[in-house]
Amino acid sequence: MNLRYGMNPHQQTATATPIDPGTRPLRVVRGEPSYINILDAAGAWQLVREAATALGRPVAASFKHVSPAGAATAGPLDAVTAATYQLDPAATGAVTGAYARARDADPKSSYGDFVAVSEPVDEELADLLRRVVSDGIVAPGYEPGVVASLAAKKGGRFLVVEADAAFEPPAVEAREVYGLRLTQPRDGVPLTRELLTDPRLPAAAVDDLLLGLVVVRHTQSNSVAYVRDGMALGIGAGQQSRVDCTRLAGAKADTWWLRRHPSVQASSARIQDRVAEQLRRAGDVPDPAAWLRALDRVAFVSDGALPFADNVEEAARHGVRYIAEPGDSIRSAAVQQECDRRGITLVRTGIRLFRH
Repeated sequence: MNLRYGMNPHQQTATATPIDPGTRPLRVVRGEPSYINILDAAGAWQLVREAATALGRPVAASFKHVSPAGAATAGPLDAVTAATYQLDPAATGAVTGAYARARDADPKSSYGDFVAVSEPVDEELADLLRRVVSDGIVAPGYEPGVVASLAAKKGGRFLVVEADAAFEPPAVEAREVYGLRLTQPRDGVPLTRELLTDPRLPAAAVDDLLLGLVVVRHTQSNSVAYVRDGMALGIGAGQQSRVDCTRLAGAKADTWWLRRHPSVQASSARIQDRVAEQLRRAGDVPDPAAWLRALDRVAFVSDGALPFADNVEEAARHGVRYIAEPGDSIRSAAVQQECDRRGITLVRTGIRLFRH
């Protein structure tokens, strides 16, 4: 397919061509994608498809610049999320709820996102999408009338992409960079609950860690994710220092929790204005340290081995009680000791999940 432009508007012309002419992994139903739109659609779809298969329930993701800003399974909407997106918690469907939870983890970063859901899009989700600022969506299908209802969004430039749910990517992947072609086997190592077998882990923590593993697999490295109740509350991507990544993602998790303080109210009519109002008021929460100490039961996943105990110290500041990481760093013993000292359950998966 012809693309609107490459990574930047001056990179003309750009195309996307199936490796196997007989397949079409993604089909543009409406709109004209750019190079980055296709990268976001492909990356976001792989995340929700893999997570939904691993966890057995609908998953949504909010993608920005080829990394997720948020990801979540279907689950209950808390009062803040329901009020922010003007949804009825008792009546909202699973797919719409999953996206609202995914977007609300970091709504500032999700502004202008590319949406992905693991299930067909219904009119309820389409109604929410019409009310938020986003660039497009990828899904395995669309109920009748939904594409037409989204067509007017962004002056007709909203992208609607359909993923072939049955498509299996090639076993070998290639990338051309500066006159070189790099090839490698596709990273298809299964991420399952069996990687997280530890009798100290509650079932909910196992699922949160599993969601975190899928999230960091599809996030630019270095990457970490804080996950709670099926929602990635803070995702750090593309940092050269892992502890800086841990701090960045932890600050996002803190902001999510501060927005849930009883003093943080928002009355604006438009969703993004309501989010902006919440973010401003979250900075004025009385005694924020006391409120943040109440954040608990958070799971933390790292795509690479934790090289120093400072990552554990930082994660513990954001309510982390469970950590999954590959292990096998030269200071793994010190990392384990710090987890033991803080009452954090550490699971070593033996699998690194770098993405560059």
